[in-house]
Amino acid sequence: MSDASLSDSVDRILREACGVEFTGAVARVEHHGKLIFERAYGVTRAGELGRAVYADSLFDLASLTKLFVATLALQAVAARLLELDEPLSRVVPEWSKRPHSAITLRMLLAHTSGMNSGADYRAILDRNVETFALGADLIAKPGERVIYSDLGFIALGVVLERLYDRSLAALARASFAATPIFRPPFRQRSDIPATEDDGWRGRVQGFVHDEKAYLIGGVAGHAGLFGSAADVAALTECFLGPLRGRRASLLPLELAREATALQADDPVLRRGLGWALKTTDENSCGRWMDFSSFGHTGFVGTCVWADPVRDLQGVLLTNGVYFGRADTRDLRASFYEAMVRCSPSD
Repeated sequence: MSDASLSDSVDRILREACGVEFTGAVARVEHHGKLIFERAYGVTRAGELGRAVYADSLFDLASLTKLFVATLALQAVAARLLELDEPLSRVVPEWSKRPHSAITLRMLLAHTSGMNSGADYRAILDRNVETFALGADLIAKPGERVIYSDLGFIALGVVLERLYDRSLAALARASFAATPIFRPPFRQRSDIPATEDDGWRGRVQGFVHDEKAYLIGGVAGHAGLFGSAADVAALTECFLGPLRGRRASLLPLELAREATALQADDPVLRRGLGWALKTTDENSCGRWMDFSSFGHTGFVGTCVWADPVRDLQGVLLTNGVYFGRADTRDLRASFYEAMVRCSPSD
């Protein structure tokens, strides 16, 4: 179908959702590594304080942060500073005499480390969250099964900081473009779509929504980055492009392939390295993307999925938690189904 059909279909879906499921959004679609659709919707927040959202607006990326941090870890593998299957107790000596001693980088990236998924922030308000994440008891044997884990990626952030003796924020600045960024400066905060009124901090805007990342100071391995749809698409192209014969940039081809290949099976959502892999038609990428597709979602309403067979990717950034924590799976699936149905076929 024509680009006009794509524009009309996606535009209708997101205009109907604007003001109901989010106050602001940006959608971006790329085919063969080239932009074919990008549009902004709505405002940063309801009421007189709201400002227009633009295509280059920064959003709280939430767990899409994990994709950027996973890429930093894979760059360390490419530089031979880490090995995927080497126990990480060399970098985290606190693990050396505990069941954690078997945890490898591959396990952290594939969410098979056995680490707990997270923790109620109210129970760790007086704790060092990174120390808590490193020290928390495992709830499964390393390598046993998939447990999607924020704590695992908090630990990964610590691993990278220790390995390079640099902050995670500095590592991100060195590897990526001007954005994404941790802790946006004050002057930018009112231009960032607000997220939830969480009853603790009030209406969150320009600060990371995730409570654990907030307690760490806004810089964490699992959440905290703010970026644009173009930022997310550029990172995704670093994996999709090499699979389709385009030049590799951040990573060598073999690591891009490894990251987007099956690392851990799971009936709900299979895992690559950092990336999730389409597992059923109930996943947020909807029914029409190929089962080789890889992507990720973020709690606040962000998502990206890429289809290597069609050489097609779509980024949808929203502040979906603005109106509450309702599941946005249907909106995401509608967006991706329209993207596949209406994108050029060649």
